[in-house]
Amino acid sequence: MPWLPTLFAAEAIPSAMITFVALLMFLQLGVGWESSTLLCALLTLPWVMKSFVRARIRQIGHYHRQLKVLECCICLLLIALAFCFTETPYSRQLVFACLFVLCLLCAHHELAARMYYEHMLRPRRQRYYNSWKMFFSQSTTVLTYGVMIVGVGFLEIFYHNRRNAMPLSWSMAVYVLAGIYMLLVVYNLLALRAPEFSPASPSSSLLAAMRAEVRVIDRIAQKPGWLMVVFCLFMLLLPQALLFHTRVLFFIGTRAQGGLGASLQWIGLAQGTVGVIAFSAALALGHWRQTPRLAAFLLGLSPAVYWLLSVLLPADLLSLCVATLVAQFCFGYGLNATRPFVRYISGERYRSTINYLYIPLVSLVMLLPMAASGWLVTLLGFHTFFLVDTLLALPAWMAARVAMRRIS
Repeated sequence: MPWLPTLFAAEAIPSAMITFVALLMFLQLGVGWESSTLLCALLTLPWVMKSFVRARIRQIGHYHRQLKVLECCICLLLIALAFCFTETPYSRQLVFACLFVLCLLCAHHELAARMYYEHMLRPRRQRYYNSWKMFFSQSTTVLTYGVMIVGVGFLEIFYHNRRNAMPLSWSMAVYVLAGIYMLLVVYNLLALRAPEFSPASPSSSLLAAMRAEVRVIDRIAQKPGWLMVVFCLFMLLLPQALLFHTRVLFFIGTRAQGGLGASLQWIGLAQGTVGVIAFSAALALGHWRQTPRLAAFLLGLSPAVYWLLSVLLPADLLSLCVATLVAQFCFGYGLNATRPFVRYISGERYRSTINYLYIPLVSLVMLLPMAASGWLVTLLGFHTFFLVDTLLALPAWMAARVAMRRIS
C-alpha cells in the first residue's frame, strides 16, 4: 500500500501539533496556565463533535478527493499559522483561531481517512495493516512533538540576540513543518485513488445517512446502564485527564513554582521523544495483547510517577527520561482499558482507530478535567496536585471494576 505511510503521516502531523504542541505555543506566547489548559481543552471539541459530521462525510463519498482537498487546506493553514507568531496584541487569538480551524480539518480528515482505509482494504487485510498504520502515525508524532520542540529550543538559542527570538523561532519551526507536510500532500495527490472495495453501499442522500445516525443514537440510549458506563469511563480517565497538560506545566515550571525548570530541548527529548515512543509501544502492545483489567490498573499508576518527581525534583535529563518512559508506558498500555467501554457504547465503529484519545466519547469525558487542570495546579501546587491525582486512582480502579462487570 504505497499511500498508507503518507496518508496517516498527513493525519498525525496536525493532530500531534494540536494535542501536544499547542500548550507550549500558548505558554510561550505568555498565556497563563489556567487559560492555556482551557484553550487546549477547547481545541478537542471538533473531535468530540465527529459523530455529528460522519453522516455528511459518508454521504459526500469520493473519500480520496475529500482527503486531497483537506490536505491542501491543512498545508495552507500551517503556513498561515507560521505568520501568526508575531509580537502584535492579537497573536494569541490568531494562533488559537488557526489551531481550532486546523482541528476541524483534522477531525474531518481522520473520518475520511478511516472510511477510505476501510473501503480500500477488506477486513482481513485491515487487521494486517493496522499495526503498520499505528507505526507510521506514531513515528510522525515523534517528529512533530519531539523533534519540532527540540528545534524550537535550539532556534531560540540561535536567535537569542534578537528582540523577537521566541515568535521567530516558532514561525521558522512551523514553516519547516509546513514544508514537510507539503511533500506529503504532493505525494498523496498522486497516490490516492478511488477505492477498489466497498464494504457497504453509501447512503443515497444526506437524510438517509442522518437517519442511520439517529438509529445508532437510539440503540445506545436503549442499552441498559449506558449512563453508568459513561460515568465509570469518566472516573477511569479522570487521573490521566488531569495529568495530560499539567505534566508539561510541571516540566516547564520554574523551581520557585515547584516545577522542574526544564528547557524546551529537555521537554522535546523526554516528553516528545522518549515519552511518545514509550506511549506508542505500550499502546501497540495493548492492542496485540488485550488485558483490560491490567490496562485499567496501569492507567492509574502514572500520576504516582509525577508525584515522586515533585518530591525528588531531579535535575538531570536521564532521570526525567526514565520517569517519563515509565509514566507514558503505563498511560499507553492503560488507554486500552477504554476499549470495552467504547465497544459497548459505539459497537465496532472505532475498530480501526489508532489512538483512543481521538474517539468522541473519550475526548468528551476528558474535556472538563483537562480544562480545569491548569486552575487546579495553580491553586494546589504541583506536589499536592499530583498527590490528589495519585489518590484518584483508587476510585478509578473501582469504577473500572464496576463497569467491566456490567459490560462483560
